[in-house]
Amino acid sequence: MGQHQHLNKTAESASSEKKKTRRCNGFKMFLAALSFSYIARALGGIIMKMSITQIERRFDISSSLAGLIDGSFEIGNLLVIVFVSYFGSKLHRPKLIGIGCLIMGTGSILTALPHFFMGYYRYSKETHINPSENSTSSLSTCLINQTLSFNRTSPEIVEKDCVKESGSHMWMYVFMGNMLRGIGETPIGPLGISYIDDFAKEGHSSLYVGSLNAIGMIGPVIGFILGSLFAKMYVDVGYVDLSTIRITPKDSRWVGAWWLGFLVSGLFSITSSIPFFFLPQNPNKPQKERKVSLSLHVLKTNDERSQTANLTNRGKKVTKNVTGFFQSLKSLLTNPLYVMFVLLTLLQISSFIGSFTYIFKYMEQQYGQSASQANFLLGVITIPTIATGMFLGGYIIKKFKLSLVGIAKFSLLTSIISFLFQLIYFPLICESKSVAGLTLTYDGNNSVASHIDVPLSYCNSECNCDESQWEPVCGNNGITYLSPCLAGCKSLSGIKKSTVFYNCSCVEVTGLQNRNYSAHLGECPRDDACTRKFYIYVAIQVINSLFSATGGTVCILLIVKIVQPELKALAMGFHSMVIRTLGGILAPIYFGALIDKTCMKWSTTSCGARGACRIYNSVFFGRVYLGLSTALRFSALVLYIVFIFVMKKKFQGKDTKASDNERKVMDEANLEFLNNGEHFVPSAGADSKTCNLDMQDNAAAN
Repeated sequence: MGQHQHLNKTAESASSEKKKTRRCNGFKMFLAALSFSYIARALGGIIMKMSITQIERRFDISSSLAGLIDGSFEIGNLLVIVFVSYFGSKLHRPKLIGIGCLIMGTGSILTALPHFFMGYYRYSKETHINPSENSTSSLSTCLINQTLSFNRTSPEIVEKDCVKESGSHMWMYVFMGNMLRGIGETPIGPLGISYIDDFAKEGHSSLYVGSLNAIGMIGPVIGFILGSLFAKMYVDVGYVDLSTIRITPKDSRWVGAWWLGFLVSGLFSITSSIPFFFLPQNPNKPQKERKVSLSLHVLKTNDERSQTANLTNRGKKVTKNVTGFFQSLKSLLTNPLYVMFVLLTLLQISSFIGSFTYIFKYMEQQYGQSASQANFLLGVITIPTIATGMFLGGYIIKKFKLSLVGIAKFSLLTSIISFLFQLIYFPLICESKSVAGLTLTYDGNNSVASHIDVPLSYCNSECNCDESQWEPVCGNNGITYLSPCLAGCKSLSGIKKSTVFYNCSCVEVTGLQNRNYSAHLGECPRDDACTRKFYIYVAIQVINSLFSATGGTVCILLIVKIVQPELKALAMGFHSMVIRTLGGILAPIYFGALIDKTCMKWSTTSCGARGACRIYNSVFFGRVYLGLSTALRFSALVLYIVFIFVMKKKFQGKDTKASDNERKVMDEANLEFLNNGEHFVPSAGADSKTCNLDMQDNAAAN
């Protein structure tokens, strides 16, 4: 009998160990799958940010419209966040995350689809210089103009085919694809972290969350590498003979293979969704549920009896909950500290999002860097700098055991230092390029007060040139001309990129002594002084990013302390909604609208409408871009000072030391900030000491 009992116990023990191993493996599989989904969402976010300028050119749209496309991610996120937050924990969380990854991947692929339906990219719709032989042709100025006109598409064909071209509404698919990506990304953070919080061993959840976000940093690394590589490739790579393309990656009309990045990130997201559909809803039963199950067993009979009464009282409970919600919201909005905190973080994050959205355009237009170079430099500079700064900030806070007010002061100090370094960007603004017909008269001898309707000069007035044409050539006098015709060129030789124009009368009158009045295709490069400014800009960018990141993301801890404990979840949720709505959606739009005001030359779409900007006034662009970001940050600093003063007065005499629990929350927030695929890199004029836009992740973890 004893032997039989011993065998039963051994069998039960083996069965228990087997179940434990299976549950443990299920949780580890979930962590592995979630790690891939974190990489996928960060990769997709970085690809969108890096491609926004390419999308603007490909679809011939303004910067403000491109900003709306960028903000569609937040629109999608806001559409489903309430549903995910409320129903997510009640449903099969792994499958919901899998569905989210699937939708996210589908959105990325939908974003790339217009490329396959729009036909080949025509970088020059007005003209098409295409000499058939590598020989010199002697043509009169007017004959060159006529030759350029022979290859224009007839108005009838343009009218018929313009819907298929970049000036049509095909950008709507990109908008919807990015919105889908926002919808799909929503459940990954909150449901993933709440799942870990429920089923991880006691005290291990912080370690798992930190590891997840550290692994998620692989996404931005891959994104910057792929973005730099694809930006070098021509948009129609694999479809056209690249030897026939006469523009280079530094040309303002160049469009890289932007669609490849979305295909890669989409396929990666879809692949990362597969494991979630094979994971259990509960790998093991959390301790909370085990305790509750005893009570449920005892009260089972009473529950059955009171079922009818519960149905009767349900309407009353709903009314009570709605009333309680509005009372709680009123309590938050009448809390001065909370309102100030929401406003100052909104200003900071708006500055950050707007700056980062257009930093690639800024580096291209201001310093003459190609999209590929800008992508690579930002990746090399910002990722290690931010990682160093965030962990350095966390170390300082723990080392000196700063109080709550002390943490806020530390964050303010690093914000002020970063703000002062940002002011150095203003002297680094380069002078506008010397462009005949925009910044100079066509003879190149005098500057003009306005780029609008610059009169023709005697050197090209007899050529009957099309002034809307954009086929820039660089004269050997260092001046860029809008077209060979407007440069007064009379002959040409070479093919494609090596085409050279000779006997250019507008180049001649600038006083060259060697009488070699020639010009070659493309804009003139930036001078040495601007190149030196670019190197200084990069150095300041590193220092600025380090100080910005060192302040860390302290908003979670601050929200916990400045509101009543029972309002913590609502406070973070409302804060997230405000930031996403007024920051994530609106900031790229009004930044883009102001940048559009600095454009000097617009392209013309196939339908005859205004398209994308070809060249900006560098000085005005720099002042608007940096000025708007600086104004937002300065306003945030003023509010921050007032906020600390009021908070210090409120907590005077109280113990405001951050507890271990609160420091854990802040550590998780800092790590989560590092993996924010949409807005994690502090750009020129950006401040990273702001709340992570994915507030619901941390709310779910608490």
